[in-house]
Amino acid sequence: MFSDPVKNLKALGLRENDIVADLGAGTGYYAVAAGTLVPKGKVYAVELQKDFLDTIRNKAKEAHLENVEIIWGNIEKIGGTKIGDGVADAVIASNVLFQVEEKDKFIEEVKRILKQKGRVLLIDWSESSIMGATAVIPKNKAREMFEKKGFIPEREIDAGNHHYGMILIKQ
Repeated sequence: MFSDPVKNLKALGLRENDIVADLGAGTGYYAVAAGTLVPKGKVYAVELQKDFLDTIRNKAKEAHLENVEIIWGNIEKIGGTKIGDGVADAVIASNVLFQVEEKDKFIEEVKRILKQKGRVLLIDWSESSIMGATAVIPKNKAREMFEKKGFIPEREIDAGNHHYGMILIKQ
């Protein structure tokens, strides 16, 4: 793995009772890490690929986490995450933006589920030669896309050699 979920989540500044949504959770690295950082909170791990759901469930069980809820959902549809309006304190979007075809709808869904002043941890590839990431979205373009939907960049973070990272706030 090229990017450290725990380090990146610590930069996000999660609190122990936060509600977090990991969109495009993949195999659950961020969801499980977040689950340990919000012991009195909740993590929604939303993933479209059904075969990953069991992987996430098993990792959460191995880590003795009961606060990770696995959701089979579509992050590119409004309401597709099955999370209520204004529920999440934070959203994790790690290595998904380059894959998402409906980028505007994805960002709208992020905005819908976040509370006012909620934060987004956006991590994505900075190079197109890595792991088949051929449609890399440059950092400035990603920031622009979120700003157009009403997000304010808080700061950039060091997300590793092959990634960029930033934290954005819903206004």
